[in-house]
Amino acid sequence: MKNYHFKIADSEDEFEAIHALNYRTFVEEIPQHPPNPEHRLVDVFHDENTYAICIADGHLVGMIAARAQRPFSLERKLDNLDGYLPRHRKPIEIRLLAVEAAYRKSSLCARLVQILAKHFGERGYDLALISGTLRQTRLYRHMGFTAFGPRVGTEQAPYQPMYLDLKSFAGLEKRLMRIQQRNQPMVNLLPGPVAVAPAVEAAIAIPAVYHRSKHFAAMLEQVRHRLLRLVHAEEVFLMQGSGTSANDAIAAQLGVLPGPGLVIGNGEFGDRLLDHARRWRLDHIQYRADWGQSLNIQEILALLSANPGMRWVWMVACETSTGMINPWQDLAAYCRSHDVRFCLDAISLIGAMPVNLNDVYFASGVSGKAIGALPGIALVFYNGPSLSSAHPIPRALDLAQYQQASVPFTLSSNLLAALLAALEHTDWSIKQARILRASSTLHEQLQQQGITVLVSGKHAAAAVITIALPTGIDSVVLCASLRRKGYLIGGDSTYLAARNWIQICLFGEFSETAVVRAADEIAEQMKCQRTKA
Repeated sequence: MKNYHFKIADSEDEFEAIHALNYRTFVEEIPQHPPNPEHRLVDVFHDENTYAICIADGHLVGMIAARAQRPFSLERKLDNLDGYLPRHRKPIEIRLLAVEAAYRKSSLCARLVQILAKHFGERGYDLALISGTLRQTRLYRHMGFTAFGPRVGTEQAPYQPMYLDLKSFAGLEKRLMRIQQRNQPMVNLLPGPVAVAPAVEAAIAIPAVYHRSKHFAAMLEQVRHRLLRLVHAEEVFLMQGSGTSANDAIAAQLGVLPGPGLVIGNGEFGDRLLDHARRWRLDHIQYRADWGQSLNIQEILALLSANPGMRWVWMVACETSTGMINPWQDLAAYCRSHDVRFCLDAISLIGAMPVNLNDVYFASGVSGKAIGALPGIALVFYNGPSLSSAHPIPRALDLAQYQQASVPFTLSSNLLAALLAALEHTDWSIKQARILRASSTLHEQLQQQGITVLVSGKHAAAAVITIALPTGIDSVVLCASLRRKGYLIGGDSTYLAARNWIQICLFGEFSETAVVRAADEIAEQMKCQRTKA
């Protein structure tokens, strides 16, 4: 995200940058002045001007000037200027609004006007005049400017005279805040798609690469190497698709194993594994616990002991629906010692906390979530012998195809490049420590606000905080009001809405300050709902 700094210009370097932007805008873009070899345009009233400027990441990207000395430049274009203005006012003239093209859809223009209005309002001036370009008339009106008199300027560069009543500055500030809120990036605390790093955004824009080329193969090899190092697995297969695709591919392989298996569920995604098993007609038994209830390992081990023919176990590591970490390592260790294939949905686990899949037969993952890239690539991690294509598995889901040929089918090079960028630019120990820190603060903040978190303590997932809302608070309405305030949180999914739950997820890029503000905003919007009720 860009780092914006607004101020009144006061240094020679800033003035030189102003002259350069002035030239680009009023010579090269709007032909008001002839070109010159210095590419520098010093305003005729420069010594009398006060400039409000915006600096983004060290570069001047916007400016606006104002002066109080009469006669104004507008008086050269419009006879009897005072006859058009409210009486007994102390005006200034605002001129030379210039914003780099890449920044014109932001609230930068409004913020520059606000800086000048505040500066001169504190000095007793109560009216601001502008010659507004016709292309921005709607914006000026939205900020509170009123048009007066005929248009001025030239046929190539026409302008509309307008004024702003600085006495209504408080109202202007509120309007500008609304403009800024609409244009500010949303705080993304969704389970997906997540907010990604600038390097990931840049990677997705690189021109597509042929998926049979050497460049693609080299990129794929780097991705595989980094993924395997991240989770301590022997192999990983990448296919176009979602986490559901990865779990379908695992279910297809379980279908060719001899013997029945056990599927475990205590939330939406455990229930989905059970649905995969049913759809693939897998020979299995099930163990289910209530949503949000921790798994009873002793009961599960007793179930396995009572059914000695079990050849595989399949469960979710991080149950995203409830924000619970299941004790998968205990079951993985048991399965290893009893020659049972242990399979894991690790989609919400990988990247969010340290993971060692060494004892896992198959594990599903995705390119999004805590890995921090864009959704669209399904990951299947594997520790086992060579796979066979002799079984009637749909080609796109046949993992033997991926084991025998690194790219059996088309895979988006753009998504792969974004995944590589996320893996290259993430220090996992720093990211995971940040998630833990922000999660701890968030739990404390929510507790102070009297807001109930569904899972807390040792079973709580740091990156997923599910909140069970009280009667009288509508989760869908709350999510909508938070969106208007600039916060994206989980709550629109059918399974969350049905239970009146919302979620804050810390998978992607986030500001720890914004997370704390989100908790305060949730409490505030809940209070507003109660008041309206």
